Amino acid sequence: MELEQEACTTRRVLERVPEDKFAWKPHPKSFSLGQLSMHIAGAQKVLAEMAAKDVHEIALVPPQEPTSRKQLLQVMDDSTAGAKQILGKIDDAKLPSLWTLTRNGKAILSIPRVTFIRSILMNHIIHHRGQLSVYLRLLDVPVPSIYGPSADENPFA
Repeated sequence: MELEQEACTTRRVLERVPEDKFAWKPHPKSFSLGQLSMHIAGAQKVLAEMAAKDVHEIALVPPQEPTSRKQLLQVMDDSTAGAKQILGKIDDAKLPSLWTLTRNGKAILSIPRVTFIRSILMNHIIHHRGQLSVYLRLLDVPVPSIYGPSADENPFA
């Protein structure tokens, strides 16, 4: 239920991403607006696939920029549906079992699977959504309500 609720909020933020600014970056070290948006849009399914494994070998590949907002939102919708399906198949008894992230075959993180789902799958996306809201503010795009009113939108008014 929480994944679905957060996905709805994330989709509202992604709906504001201006197509003509996909290549824009707030800093040379930052992802472009399009890359950050695509990372957020596709992350749920990718991270759910990782959560379903006992061990995952990390491969850092920068996300591509979307070609359109329509594509971006389709990736988001597909990712949400895929994540829900994958997570729905993880048995409750498997949640406390150890999940391990490796790099070049060496363990760099071992945590309970449920912790991975909470801290990486959920919080990681929420973190990047916060970054995206700053990108929108810097581009003078109205920021939607996320957990309450923004300077541009008040669902309680």
